Amino acid sequence: MSSRRSFLKMTAATFLLSGGGLQGDAQVSDDRPPVVDISDPVEVADGIWVIRDQRIWLVPNIGIVVGKNAALVIDTGLGPANGERVLTLARKLAGSRKLYLTVTHFHPEHGYGAKVFEKDATIVYNRAQRDELRQKGARYIELFKHTQSTSAGMALEGTQIVMPHFVYDGQMSELDLGGRKVQFHNVGLAHTRGDQLVVLPEEKIVFAGDLIEERMFPIFPYFPPTDTELDGARWSNALADLKRYSPKLIIPGHGDPGSLAIALNLKSQMDQVQQGVLKLHTAGFTADQMLAQYKPKMMAAFPNWQHPEMLDLQIRYNASLLS
Repeated sequence: MSSRRSFLKMTAATFLLSGGGLQGDAQVSDDRPPVVDISDPVEVADGIWVIRDQRIWLVPNIGIVVGKNAALVIDTGLGPANGERVLTLARKLAGSRKLYLTVTHFHPEHGYGAKVFEKDATIVYNRAQRDELRQKGARYIELFKHTQSTSAGMALEGTQIVMPHFVYDGQMSELDLGGRKVQFHNVGLAHTRGDQLVVLPEEKIVFAGDLIEERMFPIFPYFPPTDTELDGARWSNALADLKRYSPKLIIPGHGDPGSLAIALNLKSQMDQVQQGVLKLHTAGFTADQMLAQYKPKMMAAFPNWQHPEMLDLQIRYNASLLS
C-alpha cells in the first residue's frame, strides 16, 4: 500500500475513532440517494436556470447561465454520474455554445463531478479554491465515504479530482458570455478557504454556495482532525456584505432561492450561537455541556429549519475558539 493511501486510511480511521465531524450525533439522516434531478430545471430569469436541490442532503442547487456565445455551469453535484447529468442538461440548454464550469467551493457535493466537464468545458476557479482542492480533495473522498450514506459513497465511486484550466487571482474576475456578464467574487476564508460568489450584476442574481443555506442550519466544516479551516466571523461578515450587490434573488447552496433576507436570517442565527457559546464558556461550561444546553434552544428558536445535526458542528466550532 502506498504511503499516500496509508495516510488517507489512517486519517479516516482517526476521524471515526475521534467521534469528530459528521459522526455520532451530527450524522444527518436522509435515506434518499444524492441524485441531481435534471428533469425540471427552473428558469429564474431569461436564460438563467437552476437545478433545484429538492432539499435532499448532499444535493446542491446548481446553476446554468446562458449567454449569446457561451454558457456557464455553477457546481456539478456529487461524483461523476451527477456530473454527467448536469453536463447533459447544460449541453441541451447551451446548444453549440462554448461551455464554462465553476464551483462555489471545493466540497464534494458541489464540485466532484467536474472530471466529466474536463474535455467539454473550460473550468475556472480562484487560486484558493484550486489550492484547497489540490491539498484536501482526495482526503474528502475518504471522509465522505466513511461518514456519509452508502448511496453517497456509491456516488463518489470513480471520482477523479481535476484541476481547473484557468485560475484567477485577486478578489474578482469577470466572464463575458455574450451580452451577459458574470462576476466571480473570491470571498476568501469563511465556510472554506476559497468560497466564491457567482454574481450576475445586471440581473442582480447571486449564487452563494454554502455561505447560505435556506431554512437549514449552516454547515460548519469543523471535522477534526481532517479539517478545521474555516472562519465563522468572516463568514458572518460576508453575509452582511451581500447587500452591496443589491440582490433581487439569492441562490443558496441548499434550500429555496430567496431575497437578501435569507442571508440576514442566517447571519442572525450564526451570531446568536456565537454569543450563546461565549456566555456559556464564561459560565464555565465544557463543549459537551454547551451542546446539551444550547442545541435545544436553537432548535426551538428555529423550529422549521432542517438538519439540526449541523448545530453540533457549529457549537463545537465556536467552543473551540474559546478553549
